[in-house]
Amino acid sequence: MHILEKIGLALVIIALCIFTYSLNLGTYKLSPESLQISNEYHKKEVLQIATETELLNSVYSSKASFIRDFKNTLKKASAKLNEKPIPEGVSEWDFKLGDWTYKDYTMYTVKHSTKGLIVDYSWLFLFLTFGLGALGVLIHSIPKYLSLPGIKNNQIYQSAMTRGLTLSTRSIALSLTIVGVLVYGIFYLKGNFIWTLLTLLVMGLISYLVLYRDGEKANNPTRSASPTHLGWLGLLTGMYLIGFYVLLYWSPEYITNWMLICDPVSKSLSGNQASQWFVYGLLYTIVMLVMGVRMIGKYRHNRYQIIRTISVIFFQTAFAFIIPEILVRLNQPYYDFKNIWPLDYDFFFDWNLNTLMNSGGLGIFMLVWGIVLIVIGVPLITYFFGKRWYCSWVCGCGGLAETLGDPYRQLSDKSLRAWKFERYIIHGVMVFAVAMTGLVLFTYFTGSRNVLFLSSDTVRSWYGFLIGSAFAGVVGTGFYPLMGNRVWCRFGCPLAGYLGLVQRFKSRFRITTNGGQCISCGNCSTYCEMGIDVRAYAQRGQNIVRSSCVGCGVCAAVCPRGVLRLENGSADIENRTTELKTIHITEDQIRLLS
Repeated sequence: MHILEKIGLALVIIALCIFTYSLNLGTYKLSPESLQISNEYHKKEVLQIATETELLNSVYSSKASFIRDFKNTLKKASAKLNEKPIPEGVSEWDFKLGDWTYKDYTMYTVKHSTKGLIVDYSWLFLFLTFGLGALGVLIHSIPKYLSLPGIKNNQIYQSAMTRGLTLSTRSIALSLTIVGVLVYGIFYLKGNFIWTLLTLLVMGLISYLVLYRDGEKANNPTRSASPTHLGWLGLLTGMYLIGFYVLLYWSPEYITNWMLICDPVSKSLSGNQASQWFVYGLLYTIVMLVMGVRMIGKYRHNRYQIIRTISVIFFQTAFAFIIPEILVRLNQPYYDFKNIWPLDYDFFFDWNLNTLMNSGGLGIFMLVWGIVLIVIGVPLITYFFGKRWYCSWVCGCGGLAETLGDPYRQLSDKSLRAWKFERYIIHGVMVFAVAMTGLVLFTYFTGSRNVLFLSSDTVRSWYGFLIGSAFAGVVGTGFYPLMGNRVWCRFGCPLAGYLGLVQRFKSRFRITTNGGQCISCGNCSTYCEMGIDVRAYAQRGQNIVRSSCVGCGVCAAVCPRGVLRLENGSADIENRTTELKTIHITEDQIRLLS
């Protein structure tokens, strides 16, 4: 390893340790000023309970203990308010302290009750965590610019960080994650286990269709090859990422110190204190920036990769991070102009529609812009350029996968079985998103919250939990070192499913192949993050028009013979998926390979 790589790695590890340890720094003291409850009925009752239990003005050295006692106080206050009559002219929602308020009350109260180094030296900790980590990655990437350009298969399957998991370990990790998410889902929906059972039923049906009804072709492996030795560093990295997303989505009160670290940046942009989502947005953007520099260094021999990487960094930094924060500062709705339904699954939620329509001309423009993108923009642009225009040039999820996830792209499963799971799951999620949106719109226009036996509130809560949080975050990013960098894009993203249908049946985009030049080195298939066996297409001389292909172009960038080429053309749009261009020569005839 180059000396600069060692220095950079050391800085990243130091920054990560400080970032993690900072969660435990400080003491906690509840006071009337730090109690972040705007509702006067709730605040009065909580203060009374806190005084009786001696929580008020007590100093805690343990965040977990402080959170536990404060949540108990909220529960007691809620019980007392439920016993009291609702004052005249006050709605039940404004008077009663429901458990839906616990998370926000707890998170912001813990944040404002924190005392110590994090509060006093937030800029210093910002540098020691975000700054030092970014500097370490940049230094680690310098050798990529010093070496000769071009792809080097430098032991990616021998490294403990990038070789992946053995078959048994991978199965255990996936099973434990699924079970954990579904069990937690029962508590998330307050004991309503029907949706967990329904999810299990759907999963069982998909497994039956893939494993039994469709069967397996004899000449196709059930899965791609697995390493014989566990990539333990990759496993630890995956576990850390999974833990991060669990805290971010479901226990943000435990990461309030990270919010305090980011407060100076948040206040300078929007004028508001940092929430868990600002922490995530800032971290997301910085990671894409520095890992994008690494990406450009690695693929600097290919102009397409350089421009594409710069594009996703620009859209994430400007449209997903800076512009929405500035809009908030200008008292406008927080809005990401590049986010599209159904990936932006809450676009048609009642609170979002009301916010946009009550925000004047700009809000109406945002609403119309979002609808036009869905109905006209997506199919039209995809017809001309394929789904790559979004998935590989604009989308933040794809941008993170391409930059942070690039070291793990070779871990995508190329087996026929994985492809069958992919088809059923991604289109199932897309149908779920459409059905959930239909229920939400029905509620919005009619006022009825139930359609037959379905509650729109419960359906959208389950979708947000299962798909928006668990699948897109916990599995989608946490599984980079376990199953490759495009798990969410390949198996779960409903927008990718929509784009893929257009690309597969009516798009000018394709990857053309020159099979006569293919030497079967396998680089293209190895580096395909979407699990496509590109080499099989190249050997047959067949154009690649797969609904899952995101047009990243890495297969062409790593090909030593120039066999693959990304093109847009309509001359053979009707038969391009079946036309074979490789000539098979035998003793008695010359024919196209079939």
